Amino acid sequence: MSFIKNSSFLNTFWQRISNLILEHRLKWLCLIGVVTIFMGWMASRLELSYELAKILPQNDPNFKLYEDFKARYGEDGNVMVIAIETDKIYDLPVFNGWYDLSKKIKGLDGIKNVASNANLFEIMRNDSLKKFDFKPIVATRPTQQWQVDSIHAKVLNYPFYKGFVFSNDEKAHLMAVTFDQSKMNSKGRIAITKEIQKEAEAFGEAHKIKVHFSGMPFIRTNFMSKVRDELIMFTVLAFSITSLILYLFFRSKLVVIFAVLVVLISVIWSVGFIYLFGFKITILTGMIPPLIIVIGIPNSIFLINKYQEEYLRTKNQMLSLGTSIEKIGKTTFLANLTTFIGFFVFYFTGSPFLVEFGLVASLGVLATWIISLILIPIIFSYAATPKDKQIRHLENKNTTRILEYINFIVHNRRTRLYWFTIAVVAASVYGIMQIKAVGFVVDDLPEDDPIYEDLKMIEKNFHGVIPFEVSIDTKYPNGVFDPAILTKIKVLQNEFAKHPEFTKPISVVEGLKFIYQGYRGGDSKYYQLPGALELQKLAEYTGSIKGKENMFAAFIDSTKQYTRVSFQSGDVGTVRMNRLYDTLQAKTDTIFNFDREANQWKPKEAQIDAKLTGNGVVFTKGNNYLLGNLKESTLLAIVLISIVMATQFLNYRTILISTIPSIIPLIITGGVMGYFGIPLKPSTTLIFSIAFGIASDGTIYFLTKYKEELSKGLSIGEAVTQTIKLTGISMFYTAIILFFGFGIFVASGFKGTVFLGLLISMTLLVGMISNLVVLPSFIMTLDKRQTDKKLKNG
Repeated sequence: MSFIKNSSFLNTFWQRISNLILEHRLKWLCLIGVVTIFMGWMASRLELSYELAKILPQNDPNFKLYEDFKARYGEDGNVMVIAIETDKIYDLPVFNGWYDLSKKIKGLDGIKNVASNANLFEIMRNDSLKKFDFKPIVATRPTQQWQVDSIHAKVLNYPFYKGFVFSNDEKAHLMAVTFDQSKMNSKGRIAITKEIQKEAEAFGEAHKIKVHFSGMPFIRTNFMSKVRDELIMFTVLAFSITSLILYLFFRSKLVVIFAVLVVLISVIWSVGFIYLFGFKITILTGMIPPLIIVIGIPNSIFLINKYQEEYLRTKNQMLSLGTSIEKIGKTTFLANLTTFIGFFVFYFTGSPFLVEFGLVASLGVLATWIISLILIPIIFSYAATPKDKQIRHLENKNTTRILEYINFIVHNRRTRLYWFTIAVVAASVYGIMQIKAVGFVVDDLPEDDPIYEDLKMIEKNFHGVIPFEVSIDTKYPNGVFDPAILTKIKVLQNEFAKHPEFTKPISVVEGLKFIYQGYRGGDSKYYQLPGALELQKLAEYTGSIKGKENMFAAFIDSTKQYTRVSFQSGDVGTVRMNRLYDTLQAKTDTIFNFDREANQWKPKEAQIDAKLTGNGVVFTKGNNYLLGNLKESTLLAIVLISIVMATQFLNYRTILISTIPSIIPLIITGGVMGYFGIPLKPSTTLIFSIAFGIASDGTIYFLTKYKEELSKGLSIGEAVTQTIKLTGISMFYTAIILFFGFGIFVASGFKGTVFLGLLISMTLLVGMISNLVVLPSFIMTLDKRQTDKKLKNG
């Protein structure tokens, strides 16, 4: 097989790098020490992100619409929900406990409002002053049961509250806690949420009632608290697992300490990068420290193995260290470059969420390689020379036996290997066809997690807590109170009511219905949208509405040109939500902009902008965007890594055989996902480009060593045998480290992280087998055919 030989320039380059490192050891130690202290200081200032993950790019129409919506009305996902199931809410002790709870929560710093059946109000018509009086239904804490019974009757008299603070069957009751905007995306939200939870649980214990919690502030706060805890847990686990495996391989405490020290410095740099770029810790960037530990250790393994291998041959410490830098430096550079690409392709997605992760992780990978290449030789240059028992692992009988069997298969059982591989790939392709692409807001949580269970309880009784909004621009001032517009909003609400996934709406129409009921003496039959003439009569009392402007301020702007209709939806999944979005957006357009009398669409300049937005819509659109872009990222990673291969092996056959062994594990992983019902979603789609980048490392390790053995004048078969024997040990060690290193993520409380750990572990293990068995088999087969062709033509 023809390879382009290393140029004298590259040999000289790596010799100079080796000399530069070993001749200036103290300078390098001081430089890395100073930078590490600086990066550690940066890392100490890092904060968690409490904002909704910014998945959509800033130029996406849905992102722009949502940002404009929040600028006008504030955050839509700012309501925490406390729910209970009981038929004793109107027993005096329980009601007073519920009343006291609402008062305590309302008094917390950072809480804007609390709504429950213990602090509602009713509207009374005041004809003498031509105004409405907004009177609390619960004026004071009741002392007698008959007072609670009276309150109960009044609450039931107002349909506005039905389905909002109590379920239709009155078996469930809800307290809606609205957070102040200034506290929503700050660290203070955690303390507020915990205090609310503490007070609510105290109420539950006092009255033997199970209390449920949900709402976007609660879900996001608990998510980020888990991320913070898991960041620490996985970092400790990664260090522990890799240290244990390193010791089992090398049987040297010093080797373990030195390798772990190098990786620890790399982790500090990587975390420092997060702060330097102005980012915060998210569910993805929180995975970077353990990832760097797992990915960085192989650099140390290859350098240490080569150093010990050379020392066994030469018994010269400095010469052996110099050779390890020269030989392993280039190989590990190419390997880390493919891993860098596997992460950096996320930068091109345009999604801020993935851009941050891809940029920091990729730079962390390169920084880890540089730190390892410099520090490992320098540290070992000051350490004692390897003892016989420390080098004995290079001749481990079990590992040698495995590698000899692999060599036997490559030389004698290639046909059977190919048929087996074809059968596995074919079965995997069928499995891939069974994969479903679907995401849920809380699908990363196991079904027995309290957050998941509480969400389902609230969905059962109140339909859901995921914000789903309709943003309406009437195009002219005071347009919101135009009877024609109000009628269209009413029709829109009726359309949404056909879908059980949504709660009843909160809107200016519902507010007017509530006010009209008060205007007509409180009779519940008048809970309806008044006609044009009645609206004119209500206008005489608008002073009271202005006085209580906070009732409408969250739903109309100051010019009364813009309004919103707010729904909550269940966590029904992106597939169902996409269908609902398409159906309801089309219906919304028709309601507001189709002239039924003329049977045609209104002119564009006369059309009303009525668009669906909110947390639920942005999550769904973000999920769609990520799935599309992550598929492209995986293909981009394959193309870019193939180009890297091409720069080293200018031969199309070599590029082909170097790519296929790294693609096979991805196909098998896809098949496993299909057979085991693991859905395709952002967290699982990440697997493919990351795993391909890391799996390609093994390909590079093997091919560069094979190329080196060929240059010694060995035959193809001999070169393959030597490569399996010499590189196979390091590849085997690396695969074990990566397998168990990524395997730590199965301890996560997030299903997406569990899947990511399991699938990447499996992919990399299969990748190691593919690179040690399939790759050399391809080399033998293709070169044998080329040799036979030459003999025939000759």
